[in-house]
Amino acid sequence: MSSNSRAFTIELFYDGGCPLCSREVRFLKRRNSNGLIRFTDIDAPGFTPDADGPGLDVLMARIHARLPDGTWVEGVEVFRRLYTAIGFGPLVALTRLPGIVQLLDWSYALFARHRRGLFGRCTVETCGPSRATQV
Repeated sequence: MSSNSRAFTIELFYDGGCPLCSREVRFLKRRNSNGLIRFTDIDAPGFTPDADGPGLDVLMARIHARLPDGTWVEGVEVFRRLYTAIGFGPLVALTRLPGIVQLLDWSYALFARHRRGLFGRCTVETCGPSRATQV
């Protein structure tokens, strides 16, 4: 039975074309023995965002996840929920400490803003004309 057919606590929407993102997803999939995480590659051919959810450009700009009740979460909170699902709850608790929260939020926002440029995935639409990858 695949992890996509079991009951889940969080559905991760990730960019399968991003090398760092893919590496993280491989790690999560190996640890997802309980099937609590559902994985959806937003870079896969044929992926179409749900009409009632974020559009593709929004999904690509920051990490997003959907809970079984349809609630969307984004940013560092997604990682907290993913790592809780794979049994790293005590580590996740540390990320909620004063000062750590702000540092993680700031660091992730910086990474998300520059992620495409770091991995050579810029286009005029995503990074502007001066940083776009020449094809």
